Amino acid sequence: MQQSATSDYEQIVNNMAEQVFDALKPRTSPEDMERVRRAFLFAKEAHAPQRRKSGEPYILHPVAVALITAKELQMDANTVITAFLHDVVEDTPYTVEDIRERFGSDVAGLVNVVTKKKKDAYKTTKQVDNYQQILASMHYDIRAVIVKISDRLHNMRTLQSMRPDKQMKIAGETDCFYAPLANRLGLFEVKSDLENLSLKYRCASEYEELEQLIQEDKESNRMRLARFCKDVQGTLKDHGIQCTVETFWRRPYSLWRRMKQANLDFHHLPNRYYVRITFWGDTLDTPLTEKETCLKIYNLLTRDFRERPGSFINLIEQPKENSYQCLRLMLLSDEGVWEDVQICSDTMVKASRVGCINEIGNNIGNWVKRFRKVLTDIASQGNEAFFLEHISSSLYYDDITVFSPEGHSTILPKDSTVIDYAFKHGDEVGAHAHYAYVNGTLCSVKTVLQGGDCIRLITSPEARPRKDWINHCQTYIAKRYLRLYLIERRLIRGGVCRCPLCKPLPGGDVIGIRMDGIHPHTAEYENITLHRRSCPEAIRMASKFGDNVVSVDYATDPAAPPVTVHSPAYITINRTGFSYPVTLFIKAVDRPHLLMDLTSEIADGLKLNMVSLCINTQDCIVNCTTTIMMHSVQEKKSAIARIRELPGVEAVIETRQDA
Repeated sequence: MQQSATSDYEQIVNNMAEQVFDALKPRTSPEDMERVRRAFLFAKEAHAPQRRKSGEPYILHPVAVALITAKELQMDANTVITAFLHDVVEDTPYTVEDIRERFGSDVAGLVNVVTKKKKDAYKTTKQVDNYQQILASMHYDIRAVIVKISDRLHNMRTLQSMRPDKQMKIAGETDCFYAPLANRLGLFEVKSDLENLSLKYRCASEYEELEQLIQEDKESNRMRLARFCKDVQGTLKDHGIQCTVETFWRRPYSLWRRMKQANLDFHHLPNRYYVRITFWGDTLDTPLTEKETCLKIYNLLTRDFRERPGSFINLIEQPKENSYQCLRLMLLSDEGVWEDVQICSDTMVKASRVGCINEIGNNIGNWVKRFRKVLTDIASQGNEAFFLEHISSSLYYDDITVFSPEGHSTILPKDSTVIDYAFKHGDEVGAHAHYAYVNGTLCSVKTVLQGGDCIRLITSPEARPRKDWINHCQTYIAKRYLRLYLIERRLIRGGVCRCPLCKPLPGGDVIGIRMDGIHPHTAEYENITLHRRSCPEAIRMASKFGDNVVSVDYATDPAAPPVTVHSPAYITINRTGFSYPVTLFIKAVDRPHLLMDLTSEIADGLKLNMVSLCINTQDCIVNCTTTIMMHSVQEKKSAIARIRELPGVEAVIETRQDA
């Protein structure tokens, strides 16, 4: 039986290697193809005794990484050779000099960069030192970063064999570092895969629920969208434009993130999908440029379909940071639905998938220039402890420029708030920010800024940061100050506590973060903070202190003790009889006895204790916020479902409130 399994793996490895060779062959010389084949055989021999956590031969991993670089990212021969060899120096007796003798200095240099350096002590943690090493390579060669991202992508695709705490550690690293890095490099498909795989392993139940909702949404809208796409294609065909018109549903992570940001449920979230019109630039019998063709299609469509006022966005003149270019607008279908439409060429689509790779071989152009500016800014902060926070905020966002009343400009990440603007002008200014006038209008410091806004900030010696500010800022400097401010003023006790930001409930997807070694006042093993797996603070901590992640079964078993330690990385916590405040936002159409029915359902039907209720009615629309004491995630889901069934209720959404 074992011999048969070995034979099967041998066949799988050889088949994958042939796919690598087939992908490279059209763009690679015979001499380089021979070097690639030798690299595969060398890696196969070097890793022969080793096995992965799943029990599979280790060679499957470097071959899979080579396949990603060769086929999905269209990299050159030396990058693919590096992918085959990326773990040889780290995990086998061979050295960088051995690589140099066999495959040359270029490959040896790349392998050296992607090899984790073993140290007796690290500046912060092993994880952060590894991130810094990867980013440092950007000053020399972007190909090493491509190999590391490909390595991470395959690790995420095979994460099911890892323990839950290791899954959270690796997913946290991916969320905080590798996905933002892929985003900044314009590798849209890779970024999207990394984000979705991370969500799948961090929040399995939410991910599965979203996948099911997407499938139901596809089915319920399939016929209508098919008719709309056919009508659009017919209009363009009548004017001699051959193109494809397809509907693309946004993936679970994108929808999940937007639901959290907008505080909406799936069914009330706009633009869950988009219709993309793609034409092939080299097949058009016209002297028009791609931009001119996009504008021509736009003009033709707006003759036959009504355009939503203010919906037109020109992402050709000002493309996104990941190079995605298109014209975007909303068109009204015959069935009275505004459809999100994107117009682009095939080369624009490709550019969004491979980003900076289009420029490799041509001094890598503007990509590395822009990226090096980010690295210089990060290095100038000089604070190792918050390195990762600055990386994430610097990589993920496009920039906006805002102005003071005197005309001085300030560059901030997109979605920054007045809080970010204040801290950009110094810690003392940020710490005493009171309110602001944005474009002459009185605003809270939590107001989100737009490009071109004029801000007059008002400070006060009595004003102090509030604990919810950290959820309303994007910049590293603001988050750094606020986190230290909150830590200094937080009463930290031993034992197990719930995160005050995400407030996890028993029965949910929960992870524990051991606090020892993170802060001097929490140096006992028993100091464990429970987080939802979706909690941004848990993701940040897992990406930086992965060895402190603890798998937690957060249960309500009356027969079990309060805490059971199964191993240093796995505990069971029972909270039988404990209830926790859960705040729900309810939107409904007003009717007689609505409030009576709502309170009756909560108190009598669900047997739950309601501790607060705030209700506002305007123009027959009811907005209600209520805090209810609940025991578990299952109880919360049941409550939401039953309240939603009340006549007139349109939406029921869990919302975050200060503890």
